[in-house]
Amino acid sequence: MKKRLVSVLLTVACGATLLAGCGEKAAQETTTDTNEQTEAADTTADQAEAEEEKEEAVDPAAYDGKEVKVWVAENVVDFTNQQIENFKTEYPQYAGVTFTVEPVGEGDAAGNMITDVTSGADVYGFAQDQLTRLVTANALEEVNPDFLADVESANSAGVVEAGKVGGTLYAYPMTADNGYFLYYDKSVVTDPSTLEGIVEQCEAAGKNFYMDLTGWYQVAFFFGTGCQLTYDTDDAGNFTKCNVDYASDKGLVALKEMIELASSSSFQAGSSAGDAVNYAAIIDGTWDAATVKEVLGDNYACAKLPTFTGSDGKEYQMSGFNGCKLLGVKPQEDEDKLQICDDLAYYLTSEKVQLARFEAVQWGPANLNAQASDAVQSNEALAALSEQFAYTIPQGNYPGDYWTRSESLAGDVKGDFQKASDEDLTKALETYQADLESYAK
Repeated sequence: MKKRLVSVLLTVACGATLLAGCGEKAAQETTTDTNEQTEAADTTADQAEAEEEKEEAVDPAAYDGKEVKVWVAENVVDFTNQQIENFKTEYPQYAGVTFTVEPVGEGDAAGNMITDVTSGADVYGFAQDQLTRLVTANALEEVNPDFLADVESANSAGVVEAGKVGGTLYAYPMTADNGYFLYYDKSVVTDPSTLEGIVEQCEAAGKNFYMDLTGWYQVAFFFGTGCQLTYDTDDAGNFTKCNVDYASDKGLVALKEMIELASSSSFQAGSSAGDAVNYAAIIDGTWDAATVKEVLGDNYACAKLPTFTGSDGKEYQMSGFNGCKLLGVKPQEDEDKLQICDDLAYYLTSEKVQLARFEAVQWGPANLNAQASDAVQSNEALAALSEQFAYTIPQGNYPGDYWTRSESLAGDVKGDFQKASDEDLTKALETYQADLESYAK
């Protein structure tokens, strides 16, 4: 991926010098121990390698006039432009490169890229659940091998795994803040530890409790009771196997808890604080923190998801997905341009830029050192999300049809399932599971 010509010549020259030096030493010091010669050779080789890295790809003329298109969410366009200016200062060889930053949200990036990869961005942010589609469409270059070890060690393991298909890392970790937790009005909900308690307190105060029961959120119940739903993919991103056990006793417990929640007078289906009214509790994400804080004011509080007592009398911790935002690089025919894109992606996902992005727009870092900073640790929403992540699973790759199909189940929970027998519910779960399995056949 990198320009090696200067480096190779340097290595040859250093090798010649090393042989000459060894010859002279042998003539002058015939008693030199073989181990000492080996150690001297290793030291010289290390120096040569250091010089190789120092001299590598330093010709700015190779990059002048090249154009790089970058897609990021609208609220970080200005931030990204500023960081690119910093990038050009640290990488002066790219001073002649034109970078264009355009507002394309992480949720829309995959659809736009797949529609026309050629016209798409060279570097772009996207949500991790879009990874398989992008790899299948040949819209992602694997992470530069020169950066791989550092990227994997510096970031949360779950985020790194979310960027892989078939064991290959295809994207640079950017955030670890895509998940949900509980926002609540602490003047109404004095104890947010149990779902039953929250609902009871909301009902008593005439307040609403909001939760979405479709695909991304309904797994809070199924995963909470111990069910699984994951998909295996091959190296090309094709779904090869569905691992699911919803049609089981634990699946029935999860479904019945959803039905019980939906039967409450306080329950409202939804997860967008901007659309919610008269609420004392809402299960939502960090992206709505400012909206919730404005509504609840001094009574603003956050917590992990609650536990619930299942129909079998056992206590379960609500679970869910944890997700992230990734930064991808499009494959390039021009190796010089690919080098620019890789260097930029690596820079924009570095520890200092992740921390700066948090300070600018409150995006939760994937970088472990940034996560440990005082600023991140003191953020109430991120602290609650971090606590909830201990009970969740990384969101892998799921077929697009899964999200649509899950909406039907959510509708039945509030409708036909309200008076259904356990036998009927079990049959519904069997049908649902068969449908989920069909996506990988």
